[in-house]
Amino acid sequence: MGKSNIRNNIRKLRFNHDEMTQQGLADKIGVTRQTVLAIESAKYSPSLELAFRVAAVFDVPLEDVFQYDPVEP
Repeated sequence: MGKSNIRNNIRKLRFNHDEMTQQGLADKIGVTRQTVLAIESAKYSPSLELAFRVAAVFDVPLEDVFQYDPVEP
């Protein structure tokens, strides 16, 4: 199986949600600000549960937050 690439729109969603801070989002989903930073910068892929929590905060479908782009080997 080849590598994959998961992109996200968290920074844009935070900005459009009253310019929510990383800390504000972290508090709402139960993680540290550093975890939000790592997810935003695509250095960490969240668990499925955490991904759904992020989507719930912004009241959008999961696909509006995260996109999966398979990369061929």
